[in-house]
Amino acid sequence: MEESIVTSESVEDLSTEYIKIRTEREVLKEKFDNEDKVFTDQLDEIENKLVQIMLADNTTSMSTEKTIIIKRVMKRYNPTNWEAVYRLVDKYKAYGVLHKRIHDTNMRDFLEEHQDEYPEGLNVDSRYAVTVKRKPASI
Repeated sequence: MEESIVTSESVEDLSTEYIKIRTEREVLKEKFDNEDKVFTDQLDEIENKLVQIMLADNTTSMSTEKTIIIKRVMKRYNPTNWEAVYRLVDKYKAYGVLHKRIHDTNMRDFLEEHQDEYPEGLNVDSRYAVTVKRKPASI
């Protein structure tokens, strides 16, 4: 039997350090998000003003000494009936309209249920990971 190279003390130290770093990252990310929101709000306000100016002038582009401004229509599609979308995509074999992503958990479950249906070219990257949680405070 192999002897463990990790002592319970080092596990305590490592997991405590893990929590500390994760907490510092959360604080840093929250600070960044709060500060960045100021900038994104300002950009949104300026963009809205430029759109209004261009709509009023009935133009799709403008130019200044230092910039070129181009108005465009941005569209985002958000289905409320995925079954209808799937039928349409399947009918026309228009799979390119969907993002090329696989839901990892759903694919794992599917492959466990259909072990003889492993698709050609499907790569699987596996690695061990840990979850480190704080223990609840004692009452």
